[in-house]
Amino acid sequence: MTDLVGKPRHLALIALAQVLALSVWFAGAAALPGLQATGALTTFDGAALSSAVQLGFVIGALTSASLGLADRYDARRVFACGAVIAGLMSLTALILPPGGMLMPLSRLIAGAALAFVYPVGMKLAASWARGDTGLLIGLLVGALTLGSASPHLAPLLTENLDWRAPFLLSGIAALASAGLILCVRAGPAFRRAPGFDPRAVKLTFTDPALARVNLGYLGHMWELYAFWAWVGVFVTVWAQDRALSPSFSTSGLTFAIVAIGAAGSLAAGWLADRVGRTLVTSIAMAASGSCALLSAWAWSAPALVMIGLLLIYGVTVIADSAQFSAAAAELAPPDKAGSILTLQTALGFALTLITVQLLPVWAELIGWRFAFWPLALGPAVGVLAMLSLRRRPESRRLANGRR
Repeated sequence: MTDLVGKPRHLALIALAQVLALSVWFAGAAALPGLQATGALTTFDGAALSSAVQLGFVIGALTSASLGLADRYDARRVFACGAVIAGLMSLTALILPPGGMLMPLSRLIAGAALAFVYPVGMKLAASWARGDTGLLIGLLVGALTLGSASPHLAPLLTENLDWRAPFLLSGIAALASAGLILCVRAGPAFRRAPGFDPRAVKLTFTDPALARVNLGYLGHMWELYAFWAWVGVFVTVWAQDRALSPSFSTSGLTFAIVAIGAAGSLAAGWLADRVGRTLVTSIAMAASGSCALLSAWAWSAPALVMIGLLLIYGVTVIADSAQFSAAAAELAPPDKAGSILTLQTALGFALTLITVQLLPVWAELIGWRFAFWPLALGPAVGVLAMLSLRRRPESRRLANGRR
């Protein structure tokens, strides 16, 4: 029990450091409406700002895992270095011309740096687990959610900085997180992990239970980051089409839509440990997919209907995220769990490159009213995968027998 002294304080510091550092992730998405107003961005340029972060994260995650950097060096210092680089890249965007190639490059480097932040922070938090792993993973995904939402507040706080505000505040926040994480220590369960095992690639696709978990995760990722990346533009276009009052804050609403997902992540983590991972993930994906389809209907409904629907969407689109990682860890052979989780993450973020890039193209062709319709495909596939897993005997290994 003495090993767990200080657990709440260290977990709080880890979560806060994650929130601050991960604000860099969606600084580009938060700046996008302002950048588009300059007329310097094409549709492709706007999508590239978000896609570059995803691609950088995939490259960084695979590099970190293959070299075992978080095991060869102090994990806190690895986190701090990643946060500093990500913060500097966000600040660099302040002096880069919109529409040029250097801005997506800076976002690529920022994404790669964040691969040394998010997984390492999750490992530090999990080292304090004592029968509450699901809840702790939910806590870290909640931190990711708040960090992703926070850049949308920047235009409200720094009105005179136009599109530069999200980059400025996220850069400062990331630098602050580097100092915070150095005040943390790892918990008693912290262990050195083996390097990436290439044999895990085959197991990821051939093991029936793992294949279903990963298919569910891919369905979830098909939707999540495209929604987060473009919901700000969706809200802006909707508000303009409805001629809402000038006092209506699209940035404030976008922040609320993304940030409210933190509560969904924590609640789902607590619930999945008690009623089952396949059940919770299936319900969450069914709800988020329904919101994607209903958003077109809500476009012409009273404004409060759309606001309520988007808030529900924000809760459900992220609620299941942590449970796919937990399920993969429970189903994987212990000696390959780290490699399988790394591969799962890399595959998921690689998929987001497609949806983040293609969603605005679809929206311009068919209209922003129907922008989220293609996103419903991912949750539909994900629900089928998780319900299929629920019928298999391996599902009894999930959440201590709670499928």
